[in-house]
Amino acid sequence: MIHNEKKNVLGVMVDEIDYEGAVEYVMWAAKERQARSISALAVHGVMAGVVDKEHLYRLNNLDVVLPDGQPVRWYLNLLYRSRLTARCYGPKLTLKLCARAESEGLPVFFYGATQSMLDAMRKNLLKEHPQLMIAGMEPSKFRRLDAREKSELADRIRSSGASMLFVGLGCPRQEVFVYEFRDLLPMPALAVGAAFTFISGELPHAPLWIEKIGMEWLFRFCAEPHRLWRLHVFHNPAYAALLALQFLRLRSFDPNGVSPRSELLHG
Repeated sequence: MIHNEKKNVLGVMVDEIDYEGAVEYVMWAAKERQARSISALAVHGVMAGVVDKEHLYRLNNLDVVLPDGQPVRWYLNLLYRSRLTARCYGPKLTLKLCARAESEGLPVFFYGATQSMLDAMRKNLLKEHPQLMIAGMEPSKFRRLDAREKSELADRIRSSGASMLFVGLGCPRQEVFVYEFRDLLPMPALAVGAAFTFISGELPHAPLWIEKIGMEWLFRFCAEPHRLWRLHVFHNPAYAALLALQFLRLRSFDPNGVSPRSELLHG
């Protein structure tokens, strides 16, 4: 089990953790049948917590929040001297965990996206990891669940024999999901960003040099302008401005949030 520190990034408590630490943590939780809620969080995810205090509460009650985006990693290094040499990118982490799960015989479960995307994911994963045990794959319902459906879904995941769960519902729905299911599943549940989209091959990965300079958002914007333009036009400048205020100590950001009044039950 890891012992890493959480650092305040605009009120969101992000863990100082790299791939090695994240993989070891998830593998420990999977082998010990420990319920753990984990999210790979980029700028959009951080800003979701900034603008919604109930969501901030959820994020700061997850067990681990990974620095998925380069701007998040850069800020940890700048303000807290974290010395992280790479971000903890959800799609790459998913592949690393699948490789370890294959080698150690741990079954995995995938929840979210569409059936066609899951089928493509299965094909691509088994091509690279033929011994990977996929305990189950279930597409999103693209609506809210009721209490009975939530209980039945948790039962299906538990009874599948899975040792870890990957959730791909889009941000912030997937973070809500792992928060609201955290007490029902005896396994690590990971909100892994765009992992399903990339592993299925629906969208190409940005070239490595683009990732390293923190411009993956622009690459993805060019691929999906109609879906992402509002996100990047508003959130990216706001993130930069608020980070400057926090860095200069002109504004502090309370990490406490507000306890959610009810469950959202995204499914």
